[in-house]
Amino acid sequence: MSKVERNKKRLLLIDGHSLAYRAYYALPVENFTTTQGQPTNMLFGFASMLINILKTENPTHVAAAFDVSRNTFRKELFTEYKAQRAKTPDEFRSQLDYLHSMLEGFGVQQFSLEGFEADDLLATIANQAESEGFTVSICTGDRDAFQLVNEHVTVLYPKKGVTDLSRMTPDAVYEKYELTPTQYPDFAALRGDPSDNLPSVPGVGEKTAAKWIREYGTLETLLDSADELPGKSGESLREHIESVRLNHRLTHLRRDVPLNFSTSQLAWQGVRRSSVEKLFGKLEIKNLQSRLRDLPAQEKQDEAESSVSVRQREVAFISPDISMQKIAEARRSELVAFIPQIHEGRLSGYSFSVGGESFYVQDGEIQPWMSDPKVSKVVHGAKEIVRQLPIQGIVFDTEIAAYLLSPGSRELELEDLLSTYLGEEVGEKGDLFSDAPAINPGSLIDLEKILEEHMRKHSCYELFRDVEMPTTFALAQMERIGIHVDKEFLVKLAKDFQDSVDRESQSAYTIAGHEFNVNSPKQLQTILFEELKLPKTKKIKTGYTTDAESLEVLYAKTQNPLLAHLMKIREMGKLRSTIEGLLDSIADDGRIHTVFQQTITATGRLSSTDPNLQNIPIRSEEGRRIREAFTAEQPFVGLLTADYSQIELRIMAHLSDDAGLIEAFTSGEDLHSTVAGMVFGVKPSEVDAEMRRQIKAMSYGLAYGLSSYGLSQQLGLSATEASELIDKYYSRFGGIREYLQSVVVKARETGYTETILGRRRYLPDLRSDNRPRREIAERMALNAPIQGSAADIIKVAMLHLSQGLSEKKLHSRLLLQVHDELILEVAPGEEEVLSTLVRETMEGAFTLKLPLEVNIGIGKSWDAAAH
Repeated sequence: MSKVERNKKRLLLIDGHSLAYRAYYALPVENFTTTQGQPTNMLFGFASMLINILKTENPTHVAAAFDVSRNTFRKELFTEYKAQRAKTPDEFRSQLDYLHSMLEGFGVQQFSLEGFEADDLLATIANQAESEGFTVSICTGDRDAFQLVNEHVTVLYPKKGVTDLSRMTPDAVYEKYELTPTQYPDFAALRGDPSDNLPSVPGVGEKTAAKWIREYGTLETLLDSADELPGKSGESLREHIESVRLNHRLTHLRRDVPLNFSTSQLAWQGVRRSSVEKLFGKLEIKNLQSRLRDLPAQEKQDEAESSVSVRQREVAFISPDISMQKIAEARRSELVAFIPQIHEGRLSGYSFSVGGESFYVQDGEIQPWMSDPKVSKVVHGAKEIVRQLPIQGIVFDTEIAAYLLSPGSRELELEDLLSTYLGEEVGEKGDLFSDAPAINPGSLIDLEKILEEHMRKHSCYELFRDVEMPTTFALAQMERIGIHVDKEFLVKLAKDFQDSVDRESQSAYTIAGHEFNVNSPKQLQTILFEELKLPKTKKIKTGYTTDAESLEVLYAKTQNPLLAHLMKIREMGKLRSTIEGLLDSIADDGRIHTVFQQTITATGRLSSTDPNLQNIPIRSEEGRRIREAFTAEQPFVGLLTADYSQIELRIMAHLSDDAGLIEAFTSGEDLHSTVAGMVFGVKPSEVDAEMRRQIKAMSYGLAYGLSSYGLSQQLGLSATEASELIDKYYSRFGGIREYLQSVVVKARETGYTETILGRRRYLPDLRSDNRPRREIAERMALNAPIQGSAADIIKVAMLHLSQGLSEKKLHSRLLLQVHDELILEVAPGEEEVLSTLVRETMEGAFTLKLPLEVNIGIGKSWDAAAH
C-alpha cells in the first residue's frame, strides 16, 4: 500500500483513564468547580487536549479506551500489581459519567472490557488498523505504549499536563533511550515501574538497564548471559531474574484482546456541537466553546440555537444624536446595558441596550446620559470604567456579582459568564461592525437578571448592593488619586541596598576562600555541603535545597557566619528589587497608582497589583525605610495611617463567644501577656517574652487551622510539647475549640462558610476522600469566616469614611487600603477633625461583642505615620 493511500486513513486512539488522571492532577479542583460544587478540572483539561489533538491530527477515525477495574489478568499474575495506588478520589469519580457523555458528543467511539487494561485495547485496535492500511496515533500517558511504535504507529505522549505532547516515533524513542521500540519492554522489565508497583532490580538504574539491552539485543539473551555480568549489578540481576521475567510479562501489551469491532465503526463524523455546548454550559466550562468551531460538526448549527448570531443581527449602527434620543425615550426605571470601548484612557466607541433594542455608536464623545446618575446602568468591570471615564449611574457590575457567587474563580471575563449563565457563544470581533465589540449589550441585561436571581437565592444580594458595589467606586477613586513617592530617595535607597549586597558578598568570598556566584544554587551546594561540610538540607532533584527557609534552619543549627552573609545578601537583594519595581511604577504625576483587585481572593480580602503595595516590608528596619519614600504632596501636610488593633482575634472572640478570651480583651492589659498568664497559670506581669511569643503564635495560628506539627515547626518545639501547649490553651479557652470544630462540621454539611455579613466561600473538598485535600479545605474553613469578616469590616469602614469626608466637605482624601490599615492624605488644618472622623467610622463599622479599637498616627511619610 502506498504512503498516500495510508495517509488517507488516519486513526486516533485515546487512552481515556490515563489522560483523564493527568488532566485531573494538572488542574486544581478549587479553580474548576461549578457554583453547585461539581468539580470540572479533569473535564476541562481533557476537553482542551481533545480539541487540540483533533485539530492537529485531523483523523478520519477516532476511538477511546477505558479501564473497567483493577481486576485484570495482570492482577492474577501478580497480586501486588498497582496495589499501592490510592483509592480513586471522589472528585475524579464524579466527573467520569460526564466524560463519557462528552466523548459521545465529540463523536468518539469508546471501548472497555473486563479483565483488560485500556492500553491492551488500544494495542489490539492499533494492530488491526495498521494491518488494514491506517496510520495510527495513540495519545497516552503510559510509556508502555512505546513498544507499539513503528513506521505507521506514533505515540503522542504528554510532556506537561495533557496539552503539550511529544511525538514518539521510532527515531524519537531511540533518541530518548538509544533503544528500538521493540526493545522498550525489555528495558522496562529491568527498570521496573513504581507507578504499577513493579519492582526494579536493586542497584540497576535506567542507564545500566539500557546499556545491557543495547549490548545483548534482547532481555532473553541478557538473562541467558547473566552469569557473565560483573560486579554488584550483575549479582543483583542474577538474584532477581524471576522478578524481571514477571515484569516482562506484565509490561508486554496484549494485541489479541477479544474485541468485537470493525474499523469502519470508528469513522469520525465530527462534533455534535449543540450537544457538547449544552454539556459545557451545564458544567460551567468556559473558554472552550469558541474552540469547538475549529472542528468539523456532525450537524449544521441550527440558526435558532445560535443566540449569538440572532442577537448580532438585532444590533443597529446609530449616531450619537440617536443614542441620546433612544435613552430619552426609555422609561426612567429601565436598565441600560453599557459596553464602552476604551483606548489609552479615552472612549473610542460604545454599544448599549435599552428597551429590548441594542445599538452601536462609533464615536469617542462622552454623552450626557453616560454621566447622568439617574440613568441606571449595568456594566462589566465597573472599576476600570469609572477610573478612566466620567461615568455615573452604574448600579450593577456583572463581574462583581459573578465573583460573589463563585469566589476564587478565575473565569470572570464577560465571555465566560455569558457562556456559563446564558449558554451564549461570543462571535469574533467585527461580526457586528468593523470596530465594534463582538458582545451584544442585550446579553448584559439577561445576565444581570440571572445573576441577581442567583444572588438573592444565595443570600448575598445585600452584600453586593451595600458593600461590594460601593467599594468598587471607592477603589476606582483611590486608584485615580494614587500616592506620592519621593523618587530621589528611592534611587538613593536602592544604591544603599546594592552597596550592602556588595559588602556582604565580599565577606562571603573571604569566608569561602574564593569568589562564587551568590545566586547560583549549584555553587552554593558545592561550598556549603562539600567544602564546608555543613549538614545536608532537604534533598531535591538537583542536590540539596539552598532556599531561604533552609538557610535559616541551617544557620540556627550551625551559626556559620557564611550563612548569615548569604541571608543578608538575599534580604538586601529582595529589597532592592522591590524598589526597582516601585521606580518603574511611578507615573508622570510623580505618584504610584496601584490597582486594587476586588475579585481575586476567595475570602473577600483586597489585593494590590502593579505594583503590590501590600507587601512593602515592615518587620526589618531596612524594609521600613522603603515606606519613608511614600509622602504627602503639597498642598497636603502629611499622611494619616489607621489600623484595627487585633481585629481577627476580636472577631474570633465574637464568633466563639469564649468568656476567657473576652475577659482577656476587657482586662486592659496586653492581650497576649494576659492570655499567656491564663494558659500558664501566672500573673501577666510574670509572663516572659518566650511565653508571650508562644501564645501569640497560638492565638493567630488556630484561626488559620494551625496543627500541632505546624506549631512545633514555628516555635521550635517538639511535636509533643506543641500538642501539650494546644491542650493547655484549649483547657482555658474551650469556647474557641468548640467554635472551630463547629465551623468545619457546619461547612461540611452546607458546603460553604459564611462571614458576619453573609459572604460565602464554597469548599467542596471538605467531603473529599483525599486526606490532604480535605485537610486543606478544613484549614480554609477555619480561616474564611475570620479573615473574611475582617475584610467585610474594613470595607464598610472605608465606605463610611468616604461618605464622612464628603458630608463634612473635607479636602483630605483616602489613598490606600492595606489589609487592616487605611492611609489618607491630610489637608492643612484638618488633622484633628480627620482623626476623630477616622476613629468614629472605623470603630463604628460593625458592632461586635467586643469594641473595635483603632490606632492612628500622622506623619510626613508612611513610615513616620506609623503608630
